[in-house]
Amino acid sequence: MHPSHPCGANPLMPVLQDARPMHVRPIAWAKSVALMLSLAAAQAFAQTAATPATAGTASDAATARAASGEVYDLLIGTYTGGGKSEGIYVYRFDTGSGELARVASAQTVNPSYLVVSRDRNYVYAVNELPGDNGPATQRGGVSAFRFDRASGQLSFLNRVSSDGNDPCYLSISPDGKYLLTANYSVASNPGGSFAVFPLSADGHVGSSVLTVHHEGGGPVKGRQDNSHVHSTVFSPDGKYLFAQDLGVDKVFAYRYTPDPSASSRGLFGPTEARYTPIKPGSGPRHLIFDASGKHAYLTTELSASVLVFDYRDGNLTQVQSASIIAPGFRGKIGGGAIHLSPDGRFLYVTNRGDANELVQFAIDPANGRLKFVKRYPTLGKTPREFAIDPTGRWLVVGNQESDSAYFFRRNPQTGELASDPKRLSIGSPVDFKFVSPL
Repeated sequence: MHPSHPCGANPLMPVLQDARPMHVRPIAWAKSVALMLSLAAAQAFAQTAATPATAGTASDAATARAASGEVYDLLIGTYTGGGKSEGIYVYRFDTGSGELARVASAQTVNPSYLVVSRDRNYVYAVNELPGDNGPATQRGGVSAFRFDRASGQLSFLNRVSSDGNDPCYLSISPDGKYLLTANYSVASNPGGSFAVFPLSADGHVGSSVLTVHHEGGGPVKGRQDNSHVHSTVFSPDGKYLFAQDLGVDKVFAYRYTPDPSASSRGLFGPTEARYTPIKPGSGPRHLIFDASGKHAYLTTELSASVLVFDYRDGNLTQVQSASIIAPGFRGKIGGGAIHLSPDGRFLYVTNRGDANELVQFAIDPANGRLKFVKRYPTLGKTPREFAIDPTGRWLVVGNQESDSAYFFRRNPQTGELASDPKRLSIGSPVDFKFVSPL
C-alpha cells in the first residue's frame, strides 16, 4: 500500500456498469450471538414499528425510538478488490434486538463512500479509482442508484466521471440540486479537487459543471506533497461549503449561490477569508456541525486530534484541540471518521494506524467544548467509517483490513459502548448509512 493513499484501496476490479440485485440471504452473527431475521420478518417489523414519540426533548425522542425497536435499512459501502466484496450491501437491522438480515447487494467498483438523497429514493456512491497502482490518467467515478425502500433493492441508474482521482467523499447541496465529491488524488497531477454535479428529478447524476483545484502542500513528505481534498461539507444554514484539504492544511470556505446567474461569484465563490489555516502537518480530514449550528468539529488525520470551532456566518474560529492519542502511545496514528450521537451530547472519532480504536468525548452544552470519556478497541484493523443508528442504541464500525464490522450496543444516557459487540463478516467494509425503510 502506497503511504500517500488516503484509504488503502485493494487492487482494482474492472468497472461494472450495472447493479444486479441479489437474492435474500440471511447472514449469521459470529458465535451465534443472535438469531437472524428473514426478509419476511424484517418487513413485518418495519410495517408494525411503533409510531414516533410525542413532542419532547431530543433525548426523550431518541429514548422512545429506541424502546420501539424500529427497523432500518443499513447500507454498507466497501472496497471491491481481491474478490472479497461486490460493492454496496443492504441489510435490514432491528434496533430493538440487534438482529440483522441481508436484503440485497449492488455491484459497483470501490463504493467507499455513500450518500442518500433526502427523500431516501436514491443512493450515490463514489467509485474510488485509480488507487495506489492505477494510472494517473484514469479518473474515478460517481454512480447513482434508485433505492426501493420497501424491498431494499438498489437499481443502477448511471455513472459519470468524478473529474479527478480517488473520490472519497460525497455531499448533497441543501436544496438537493447538486452532488459534490472530494477527489483526494494520490497523483500530484491532477492533484486534489472537488467537483460539482447536477442532480435530475429522476435521480440521475449529470456530468460535472465545476471542478475546483487547490494548490500547495504541507510538511509531511509523502502525504502532503500536494493538495488532497478529503471532504466537502455544507454549513447548517446552507449558505457555505467547507472543503477540508489534508494536503495543504487548510479548510477552504466557499459561498454557495443556488442561482449563479444572480451573482458574479458563480455557483461557488471564495469567501472573503478564503480559508481557515490548520496547524502545519495536521492533515484536516472530516468536518461536522452540531445541531445548533454554532459549533464545528474537525478530525486531523496526521496529528490524530479533534479541533473544535465556534461557527458564525461562514467563519470558523478554533477554540480547542483535543488529542485522540492515548497517553504514552508510540505506534502509528490516523484520525478518521467523526460523528455526533443523535441527541448531540457525545462525539465519537476513529483512530486507525496501530491504535484501531473509537474515542468518545462528552460535549459541554454551554460552549461545545469536549471532555474525554473513554476509548474502545474496534477488534480489527483500520477502522474507517462508523455510524450510530437513529435511536442511539447501536454503533457500527467497519474494520477495513480485517473484513469485519462490529455492532456495539450503546447506552444512550452515558454514551458508553458495551464490551460484547456482534460481529458481521464482510469484505473490506468502509462506509455505513442507516435509512428508514418506510
